[in-house]
Amino acid sequence: MTIHSSVLELIGDTPIIKAQRLDTGVCELYFKLESQNPGGSIKDRIGLSMIEGAEKAGRIKPGDTLVEGTAGNTGIGLALVAQQKGYRLILVVPDKMSREKIFNLKAMGAQVVLTRSDVAKGHPDYYQDLAERLARETPGAYFINQFGNPDNPAAHEFGTGPEILEQMAQVGGLDAIVFGCGSSGTMTGLSRCFAEKSPHTELVLADPVGSILEEYINRGTLSDKSASWMVEGIGEDFLPPISDFTRVKKAYAITDKESFLTARELLEKEGILGGSSTGTLLAAALKYCREQTTPKRVLTLVPDTGNKYISKMYNDYWMLDNGFLAREPSNDLRDLILRPYSQRDTVVVAPTDLLVTAYQRMKLYDVSQLPVMEGDQIVGIVDESDVLLHVYGDEARFRDPVSTAMVSKLDKIDVRSPIETLLPVFDRGHVAIVVDGDRFLGLITRIDLLNYLRRRVQ
Repeated sequence: MTIHSSVLELIGDTPIIKAQRLDTGVCELYFKLESQNPGGSIKDRIGLSMIEGAEKAGRIKPGDTLVEGTAGNTGIGLALVAQQKGYRLILVVPDKMSREKIFNLKAMGAQVVLTRSDVAKGHPDYYQDLAERLARETPGAYFINQFGNPDNPAAHEFGTGPEILEQMAQVGGLDAIVFGCGSSGTMTGLSRCFAEKSPHTELVLADPVGSILEEYINRGTLSDKSASWMVEGIGEDFLPPISDFTRVKKAYAITDKESFLTARELLEKEGILGGSSTGTLLAAALKYCREQTTPKRVLTLVPDTGNKYISKMYNDYWMLDNGFLAREPSNDLRDLILRPYSQRDTVVVAPTDLLVTAYQRMKLYDVSQLPVMEGDQIVGIVDESDVLLHVYGDEARFRDPVSTAMVSKLDKIDVRSPIETLLPVFDRGHVAIVVDGDRFLGLITRIDLLNYLRRRVQ
């Protein structure tokens, strides 16, 4: 195998594999694993293309400051290239981005500016508008502008597209491709490539519900109203300047729930760990495949790796919190318990455990309080303030047993009590301890109640 001198040489030439266990109707479905790029996404391609394009045009030189607005993966691609080439990078990102992406960006040296994800283009806090303003206000800064930069689609017209056609020629060609659209670089570049080299290939758009693009493709109307969605990196509330939709004849609108569950199904059945947009693309690809009456070779992209979404769509608790997974309803307070003790989901400590152990478990599982269990009996509860008050002024007391700091006088609530019973408990600053007779069922916190009420609205 070739030995490379730079991680940038690993961008592109990603593999394609064929689906084996998904229901694809009469069609064959293939996956282009853009998740195998060194930065973990297809956006590595445009990160390299846009920075090298600006270098060739004489607009930037190493040491300069680059600024961009991004929903995540473009930022990681740019950070990878900027790091290797010696540029300072400022990225404006919407606050719905996964924590993994933000940590990734900061670890590569990028400066991250968080902004609102609930505002549309034209608002001063909209991530692209804010990035453009920061670029203007930063002396000597260069605004990359992926939404208007011709080097974005060029990466796919001359790179990704020819790669796909060369690979798919091994199985007889490509009848249809399913992709998403954010900046529209992938769609525009592939469209131009296929128009010249594979004009029979059908272009199919996968779009999150809430985006305006599905309506534009299927009905020809351009709405000025969009809604929010949780899938990252695709969907738009305007037509990007570089977009060319002329060859896209069909689009599917996919809900967040279907996107997340389909991505999880892909991992379960095919062993492919894709990101949230992968679920959107796959859901649309499966709908397209199952509608066909004659066999077709269909390809979709795995735009990024699911490693960046472990805390979100691959986290059962996050999925439950947001209403994307559901347990069988009990029609009592068990419906509000996120981590049932009977399923050993509740994080607990014993009265003989050390306070440092309780502290470490709170940190590890991101909880503020722990039931103290002796066998299957709850004998106390310990929270952050209990630990703090016990150890403040004498840190050695972290080695004391939990029993010395826990609250043992417990306000227990019967599982059949009405929801209103929770409010006085929360008003006292406590967490609700739910029991069925002597049997401990679990805890309910304020956020659990809020999530439950929000799910009922949905």
